[in-house]
Amino acid sequence: MRSIVAVGLGVWLALSAWAEPLYFGVVPQQSAIRTATLWGPLVSHLAAETGLEIQLKTSRDIPTFEQELAKGAFHFAYMNPYHFTVFNENPGYQAMAHRDGQGIRGVIVVAKDSDITELGQLDGGVVAFPAPAAFAATLITGAELTAAGVTFIPRYTLSHDSVYRAVSAGLMPAGGGIGRTLAAVDADTRSLLRVLHTTAAYTPHAIAAAPQVDPEVIGRVQRAVTELVDREVLDPLKINAFVAAEDADWNDVRALDLKAIATP
Repeated sequence: MRSIVAVGLGVWLALSAWAEPLYFGVVPQQSAIRTATLWGPLVSHLAAETGLEIQLKTSRDIPTFEQELAKGAFHFAYMNPYHFTVFNENPGYQAMAHRDGQGIRGVIVVAKDSDITELGQLDGGVVAFPAPAAFAATLITGAELTAAGVTFIPRYTLSHDSVYRAVSAGLMPAGGGIGRTLAAVDADTRSLLRVLHTTAAYTPHAIAAAPQVDPEVIGRVQRAVTELVDREVLDPLKINAFVAAEDADWNDVRALDLKAIATP
């Protein structure tokens, strides 16, 4: 009986220690308004299921998001695979979950009516990317272009949606993205695009917890994430479900030895 009381008291103390808001960050693949629209319901669901005050905290762009991760500004964050390998080391974000199913793949898109039909036609031209350290949309698509012998001039638009809109409007001949955000962009923009190339697959984005978050709190949030089945929450994100994850799941990304973000 005493042990049960002690465990219950320990849980209560852990949760009461987080009376202040817990911030959930999301890599800004879309605009801040679009990110809030898509991810707000999920964060509200986590708050309701755990009884914790969890708030969505948006970032202006991907470089700002990276700066905030480096400071441990988010208690929880949805980040790309490369971000996880960097910020798992410092400041020490710990893996909680990732999307169930297939790995993440980069895509290179062109305008639907473009005469570009093969990667070689991009040689010497401009290619739009979200940000230097966007994993599949920039690093993997760029690496596969280079492997194909294609030289290119990168232009960074600061979000996935901005890449798609720039290419669809004819402002850029081609751009890098990922299947999930391409599926989530507005239908008018998507109808004007065509996928030219799809990359190899890697472990998808991580939901991770900052090192200062109590393990009991992490456990509650992880259970709420992995038990989530509400299609009204998941379908707008183009995510089928989340499964529990551990740090080693991203060893395939570590093996690439990417150096897009300077670390101490």
